[in-house]
Amino acid sequence: RARLRNPFYPLTEESYGAYAVMCLSVVIFGIGIMGNMAVMCIVCHNYYMRSISNSLLANLAFWDFLIIFFCLPLVIFQELTKKWLLEDFSCKIVPYIEVASLGVTTFTLCALCIDRFRAATNVQMYYEMIENCTSTTAKLAVIWVGALLLALPEVVLRQLAREEPEYSGSPPGERCVVKISTALPDTIYVLALTYDGARLWWYFGCYFCLPTLFTITCSLVTARKIRRAEKACTRGNKRQIQLESQMNCTVVALTILYGFCIIPENICNIVTAYMSTGVSRQTMDLLHLISQFLLFFKSCVTPVLLFCLCKPFSRAFMECCCCCCDECIQKSSTVTSDDNDNEYTTELELSPFSTIRREMSTFASVGTHC
Repeated sequence: RARLRNPFYPLTEESYGAYAVMCLSVVIFGIGIMGNMAVMCIVCHNYYMRSISNSLLANLAFWDFLIIFFCLPLVIFQELTKKWLLEDFSCKIVPYIEVASLGVTTFTLCALCIDRFRAATNVQMYYEMIENCTSTTAKLAVIWVGALLLALPEVVLRQLAREEPEYSGSPPGERCVVKISTALPDTIYVLALTYDGARLWWYFGCYFCLPTLFTITCSLVTARKIRRAEKACTRGNKRQIQLESQMNCTVVALTILYGFCIIPENICNIVTAYMSTGVSRQTMDLLHLISQFLLFFKSCVTPVLLFCLCKPFSRAFMECCCCCCDECIQKSSTVTSDDNDNEYTTELELSPFSTIRREMSTFASVGTHC
């Protein structure tokens, strides 16, 4: 039976670092799980939130939840014990899921920008058009299939390597390295070599440059369209213009967060490709750990950013919290009026269901189920 090292004893500088890593991972795990589950529940259980934009955000929350729930424990276990919990399977599946999540985030941000631009370009047609379930599912399927296929080479590249123990008597460690197996078929082997040679710039171009440049450019054009609509008074409801501008700013904030958190991964790839001989293994391990923690941090902070910047999500979240408390429900029922109902409906009107407002009496109060 393999013996695992105790990262917390004896007390050394390394054990203090292990305590810090454990505490930070617990905080990220707790906030990330609760936040992303809240986003998914709000979109799934709230009738007014079932728009294409919110469905894309719920899809993003699902992948962030998957990253934190599945990858974070495995990565922390390996960092503390120098052993992969599921050995070769976890060595291959963790990088695959991480790269697939980057693809999902990239395509989701681009799809959000296109949806916001379409709303700003032809608002009346956008709000009168009903996005059916089939159309939404098709768009999400394209994002999933594209991200999963683009991440497939990571499974071929990764191999589990044994390394010598750091000191006498300690168990040998395990490291997940980029190494192409010679046992692969010739066609797959050649494709893997090609991907390995282009991986650095493919990673940088597809997962960093594409979402950041496309999102910022598209958001600037969308903001200009929204300002023109506001000046021309093409819509009588100024509140909708404000909410669309708010949603546009939220997409930009998500892109900035994503770009900031993925920069260390690109730096790590560049150092590995061009300066690995002049950099110590400890420095490379630290840089890789920082890049992975920033990926988990992005998955953790994304729902918090949504609740802070997007008022429909924050209000739905507060109502979900209040419905767990009888006092909040009673207080809400005593102060609710027709004006508040109309305002609530308008705030949740990030979806294209313009018929909802005309049928307010039919759908009087459809809230978020707890």
